[in-house]
Amino acid sequence: MFGVALRLGLTSFGGPTAHIGYFREAYVARRRWLDDADFADLVALVQFLPGPASSQLGFAIGMLRAGPLGGLAAWLGFTLPSAVLLIAFASGVGGGDVAGSGWVHGLELAAVAVVALAVWQMGRTLATGVVRGAIAVAAAAAVLAWGGAAAQLLVIAGGAVIGWRLLARREVAPAARPPLEFGVPRRVAVVALCIAVGLLGALPLAHRATSSHAVAMTSGLYQSGALVFGGGHVVLPLLHARTVGPGWVPEDDFVAGYGAAQAVPGPLFTFAGYLGAVQQSEPNGALGGSLALVAIFLPGLLLVVGVAPFWTLLRTRPGSAAVLAGVNAAVVGLLVAALYRPLLSTAVGDLGDVAIVLAALGLLAVLRAPPWMVVAACAAVGQLAA
Repeated sequence: MFGVALRLGLTSFGGPTAHIGYFREAYVARRRWLDDADFADLVALVQFLPGPASSQLGFAIGMLRAGPLGGLAAWLGFTLPSAVLLIAFASGVGGGDVAGSGWVHGLELAAVAVVALAVWQMGRTLATGVVRGAIAVAAAAAVLAWGGAAAQLLVIAGGAVIGWRLLARREVAPAARPPLEFGVPRRVAVVALCIAVGLLGALPLAHRATSSHAVAMTSGLYQSGALVFGGGHVVLPLLHARTVGPGWVPEDDFVAGYGAAQAVPGPLFTFAGYLGAVQQSEPNGALGGSLALVAIFLPGLLLVVGVAPFWTLLRTRPGSAAVLAGVNAAVVGLLVAALYRPLLSTAVGDLGDVAIVLAALGLLAVLRAPPWMVVAACAAVGQLAA
């Protein structure tokens, strides 16, 4: 589990939406550790929860495969590469414009190809038929029209309601699939939920009682990880307010680190590790970076442990197959919207970019080339074309 996740952590460029495409290729298409319906159920779960969506998805798949330790191994493997790179970058901060480099643009084009393939393959399985196809189209249109994490939540909820009302008698067999087994007893799940919620109140109180900078940083980053929906770039304003606002991190250092974060694989939440390492007050360096990473990721992982066992119990109830079919179709729509914005709208600018994306798609879909090879090829082509 750790080995597969580590390879993903080294090659998954492009942000949380692209990560879903890489995960599907690695866990569903290549290894068949779960099917498209199970995968979409987990995608819907992490879209409902606050926190880093792609990291939570990998954690959930790891738990499904090998219990809580498997989830921890999957999270570590996916997070470690970018965390190490960004903490190392903090030791010699520079303001180079890495985000504008040709090889970074090549990585963006690779992400477009990976997500496009995932949308096509998941759509053929989860958005078939008139009703499910209409749910996917409506979901994509709604998210593109309104945007934001709230729109995503409403779209998933709408897919559930439409599935419950229209799919039970038309397209979905009455027999529901058995719930997924994460190796987490319900009592443990409840405890995890209580800890996740309790720390939101306990950490600010501890800060006021001790005036410790370490506690203040932990509290601020924990709240950022617990209260942001959508993950990825959505967390950046919160991190700016929590670190630059009180004077812990200079503005120039924040901007330089953000540029570096665009050029590394894995979850953007590891940017918090850079901020913890580069801050002027102790703890900083590797210790501060490690503490910042634990603080920002902990609430999202606790929420997955607490909610996942109950989420999949929906399958055992009457009408749950129809509800989940509607949710899964809405997830396909979310991916379609994300494929267009931000991926296509920001990465593809001319016919040369289109050619690179089509070539990458051919490598992935026809020749079944591993994603890491496609990523490397796109980065090289992008650099040569710059």
